[in-house]
Amino acid sequence: MATVKEIKEALADIDNLDDARWQAYEEDSRAGVQKAIIQRKKAIQADIDEDLRLENMLRYEKELYQAGYEAIGGIDEVGRGPLAGPVVTACVILPKNCKIKHLNDSKKIPKKHHEEIYEEVLARALGVGIGVIDNTVIDDINIYEATKVGMLQAIDQIKGQVTKPDYLLIDAMHLDTDIPQQSLIKGDANSLSIAAASIVAKVTRDRMMADYAKEYPGYAFEKNVGYGTKDHLAGLKEHGITPIHRKTFEPIKSMLKEN
Repeated sequence: MATVKEIKEALADIDNLDDARWQAYEEDSRAGVQKAIIQRKKAIQADIDEDLRLENMLRYEKELYQAGYEAIGGIDEVGRGPLAGPVVTACVILPKNCKIKHLNDSKKIPKKHHEEIYEEVLARALGVGIGVIDNTVIDDINIYEATKVGMLQAIDQIKGQVTKPDYLLIDAMHLDTDIPQQSLIKGDANSLSIAAASIVAKVTRDRMMADYAKEYPGYAFEKNVGYGTKDHLAGLKEHGITPIHRKTFEPIKSMLKEN
């Protein structure tokens, strides 16, 4: 009789719930075997569910493939709301029907998985472009216009096998470009291409803010990435405004008036 360990190893080779081998293992009454069966079936079901989720997130891309487009650029931004630092944008062109497990809106991905998914996106993408618009430009033209400028910059900066998208899927924004485009509300949760751009922009900006935390200690930028958290506001009160703070955002705007 096979040991429980051997059966666990055998179960690892089963990748669907209709496999004929289940019946023989289910007849084994040992508690360890029954537990292993439940765990393996649960893992297979999770993979099925994840594949269905990814398939659903490719629905816009698949419609575009059928219409003849081949280089679909997903575009997203990170950093519209913070009090400090740049807004970072990304444009990512994934291979046709590319599925990256657990890729989602970056806000829905546990932080501990950001880097690994970011690295997989970079490894598999046909092209990636990044735009960085600093706080001085944000103050000059406003955050909405700065985000648009950043998105166009990301398109211009694409590097890789494919450097020019033939269609754009954009998270809730319309851009002044000749490239055909579609604006999707909550695009980072509905399109894999936009989700890929979301995680690239997120990790890029988080790294920048971690560097700024070393340059400007006392604001906890490594934790809050420039958002107006308790630590950040305390840092503003104690240390004042830094060169990376957005002067048109509150409470910085009012602090400047007071001074």
